[in-house]
Amino acid sequence: MDTLDYRQAFDMAPVGLAVSRNRTMVDCNRHLCEMFGARLEQLVGQSFQVLYPSAAEFERTGARIAPLLNRNGTYSDDRIMKRLDGRLKGETFWCHVTGRALNLLSPHEAGIWTFEDLSARRPVKAELTAREREVATLLMDGLTSKEIGRALLISHRTVEIYRAKLMRKYAASNTGDLVHKLMAG
Repeated sequence: MDTLDYRQAFDMAPVGLAVSRNRTMVDCNRHLCEMFGARLEQLVGQSFQVLYPSAAEFERTGARIAPLLNRNGTYSDDRIMKRLDGRLKGETFWCHVTGRALNLLSPHEAGIWTFEDLSARRPVKAELTAREREVATLLMDGLTSKEIGRALLISHRTVEIYRAKLMRKYAASNTGDLVHKLMAG
C-alpha cells in the first residue's frame, strides 16, 4: 500500500493553505499563491499584512481574532483581501478565512489557515473604505451595532454611521437588504 504524501496533499489541496508563526507565513500551498497572484517566494517569510488592503485592517483583524483564538482555538470569517501580482494586482476580493491556533495561550504564535476565494459568487461591487469593509464583514456575521462597536472598539453610533454609508452605496432599504446585497456582492 502506498503511503500518503502529506506534502503533495498540502500542495494540491483545493483551498489556499498557509502555516504561520507570529502572523508570518512560513509555508503555503500552490492554490494560495494562485489565488493571490503570487509566487511562493513572494509569500513565504512575509507577514500576512501583504494580503490585506491596508496595514490598519491587518492590525485590527489580528486584535479582533486573538481573543476568539484564545477561547476555542479556531476562527473564521469572510473578509476583503487583495491580490499581490499579475494581471489582477491590487484587486480586492471577498475571501473566507479559517484558522486554528496551535497554542491557545499564544494564538498568533503558530497557526494553520485556509483561504477560499469567494469572488466568483460574491464580487466586490462598491469601493469601500477599510472601516466600511470591517463593518460589512461583521454585519454579515449577524452582529448588532453595539456588538460591532465592541469588536472594533468604536461607539455603536459610529457603527450606525458606517452602516448608513453602506446602505447608500448598495442602495439598500434596510439592514436585512444590505446584508443580502453584501452577501450577493
